[in-house]
Amino acid sequence: MTITTLLAAAAPTGGASFFIQTIPLVLVFVIFWFLLIRPQQKRMKDHQAAVAAVKKGDRVVTGGGLIGKVTKVGDSEVEVEIAPNVRVQAVKSTLSQVGGTAAPAND
Repeated sequence: MTITTLLAAAAPTGGASFFIQTIPLVLVFVIFWFLLIRPQQKRMKDHQAAVAAVKKGDRVVTGGGLIGKVTKVGDSEVEVEIAPNVRVQAVKSTLSQVGGTAAPAND
């Protein structure tokens, strides 16, 4: 017997080789799911819950980097005081961080 006939005899059949070839692809997808996709979905869900629960007096950071205290909350917008007597309207979905109650602003 030659080496090629031994390799041909040891090679899996057509149906079995398909399953053997798909196992690494399935393993890669499972690894990506647990290491990348699932944690990102959890972070996004936590962020949406924090933005939905924003209330008057919370300290927030907007997507543009403005830091301030929430003075009024609407359905889709919040009013943020970024300096004494300086208030801006921000869309809730643009809030990047929501903290606890803010310390009073220094004059």
